[in-house]
Amino acid sequence: MAGPGSLTARSIAAARQVLAGRRSGLAAHLAFVGPAVVASIAYVDPGNFATNIQAGAKYGYDLLWVVLAANLIAMLFQALSAKLGIVTGRNLAEMCRDEFPPAVVWAMWIVSELAAMATDLAEFLGGAIGLSLLLHLPVFVGMAVTACITYGILMFERTGFRPIELIVGALVGVIALCYLIEMFIAPVDWGAAAFHAVVPQLADAEALLLAVGIIGATVMPHAVYLHSALTQARTPVRSEAETRQVLRFSNQEVVVALAVAGLVNMAMVMMASSAFHAGHRDVAEIETAYHTLTPLLGEAAAGLFLLSLIASGISSSTVGTMAGQMIMQGFVGFRIPIVVRRLVTMAPAFVVVALGVNTTRALVISQVVLSIALPLPMVALLMFTRRPDVMGAFANSWATNMAALLGTAVVLALNAFLILQTFGVSIPGLP
Repeated sequence: MAGPGSLTARSIAAARQVLAGRRSGLAAHLAFVGPAVVASIAYVDPGNFATNIQAGAKYGYDLLWVVLAANLIAMLFQALSAKLGIVTGRNLAEMCRDEFPPAVVWAMWIVSELAAMATDLAEFLGGAIGLSLLLHLPVFVGMAVTACITYGILMFERTGFRPIELIVGALVGVIALCYLIEMFIAPVDWGAAAFHAVVPQLADAEALLLAVGIIGATVMPHAVYLHSALTQARTPVRSEAETRQVLRFSNQEVVVALAVAGLVNMAMVMMASSAFHAGHRDVAEIETAYHTLTPLLGEAAAGLFLLSLIASGISSSTVGTMAGQMIMQGFVGFRIPIVVRRLVTMAPAFVVVALGVNTTRALVISQVVLSIALPLPMVALLMFTRRPDVMGAFANSWATNMAALLGTAVVLALNAFLILQTFGVSIPGLP
């Protein structure tokens, strides 16, 4: 099976024509589109559905600022991850293995594997819940169907990575289209949405938990690792000028792909707020949201919600499996068969269902786990991309370093508040 980001000779030739100045316009951009689109599915996975539904239902538009801030942080770190792969030809996990002491490498790998399992819990459960609601199947059967579909998609990588990019891109388009239509169905208060998108506030400790969950569901560790792997050998560059060209295309793709993902996330919160906040603030489960949407907004809105959830679960589960394989190979230097990888990462989802755990609550907690694991790749990425001995002329500027430090500080601060809250320490300003 080809490695992440591997393209056919035809795709590479198209990119070379762009770099040589023989192709321009939209065709030039399309030759480089792919990595950010694939990474963007991590930002609209079922974990986002769970946290955004709870945020909108309980707090209305109040937490939209968290979604916006998380998306801006995501744009920056995905761009840095892509840059690392393009400039060095190595991915973030490989860089960690080469630059850090063995004890640190093993610790980072273990934490990353736990994060991958938490990721797959959200993705796999989301797809299974969607299929079970749509087709009236037991969740276990929905999980089996989701596993088969994702495995089938992964098999397309044998012929190069472009088919995977096209499939994932199409599924991202389905999710975006569903929520675009939802915005015409739901009675959104656009003024309140605009206000709360830029005015920070946290009503109570539960809002803090959801804020951390939103960060964890938006800026995801496996996406930070994966993006560098998708760009490291995609289009071999032969000069500094070519590197600058590829970086420009990469940054443009990151902005567009993650802007779409961010708007979808904000649409999820707005839909939940407009549908549930006034009279159904206790809606906290995906299943309840679906059944409540039908009488409130009609069967079309509920159907679109399920369709987007299924597309999200299948595509993000596919990408999550690839990311887990890449993380293992980068940190410890070996691969395992994709079937085994699929079984290992989806095992927690089966355990959750077998134990009768509330699935939506499990999704939210999984996102909190991701947020706690997130600072490791963020700090490592910042360390590498700021070093001239690693990045040469493409080391981060002072402004980029400051922005990345601020983003990391926000994540660390939210995590610190969450830990204090967990141990019963009162937090000033939060009742």
